[in-house]
Amino acid sequence: MTIKIEYFSDVLCIWAYAGQIRMDELKQTFADEIEIEYRFVPIFGAGRQHVENVWKDEGGLKGFNAHLQKVAENWDHVEISKALWLDVTPQSSTAAHHYLKAIQLLEKKADTCNTALDEFNGRSRFEQAIWLFRDAFFRQGRDISQRQVQDEIAGQLNFSLQSVSEVLDSGEAIAELHKDDVAKQNYNVPGSPTLVLNEGRQMLYGNVGYRIIDANVRELLHNPEQGEASWC
Repeated sequence: MTIKIEYFSDVLCIWAYAGQIRMDELKQTFADEIEIEYRFVPIFGAGRQHVENVWKDEGGLKGFNAHLQKVAENWDHVEISKALWLDVTPQSSTAAHHYLKAIQLLEKKADTCNTALDEFNGRSRFEQAIWLFRDAFFRQGRDISQRQVQDEIAGQLNFSLQSVSEVLDSGEAIAELHKDDVAKQNYNVPGSPTLVLNEGRQMLYGNVGYRIIDANVRELLHNPEQGEASWC
């Protein structure tokens, strides 16, 4: 049996960046027992404007940067740049999501979306692309809303830039992004990151510990026909 997990996140969300280690562990532990559908939510759809508005009474961009630096002090497995939202201020995460949707479509068309490659620590090329986008922003301090940065990452993964452009220009990628938004509204997804299981009956939002995620997945695998929410 395979259960479906829909994973909603914003590529500029620090909790999703740090939480990638949990998704990697989830895939490694359950392998062929789960299918992860990656969806994007535009928390930073108007990136700079969003940060300035939310943090206007707490130091604005500088205040948000200080917050991120403090949060990251608790993690040993990731690094973040001192330049976040100061020297590098992405206008929109939607630009990165749009590009990543094009990569996701190309991988699906090539029927390699479920292929985990050893060179990517068990991730598919699309999953590695998401990670490289986040790594470029959070660790390297690069503006991933810029097409030049996006193309560079796609090139690292041997995606044809012409094929990516064709999918972007055709409208296919934006249509897939729209589907993510419809799913977000249908499930009432509160933010990033959010895991949706059991057709929306179970939802794990925010900085949720791995053992909680693991317990929810195991409950579904052991009780696949139950209609009510699990006891986890």
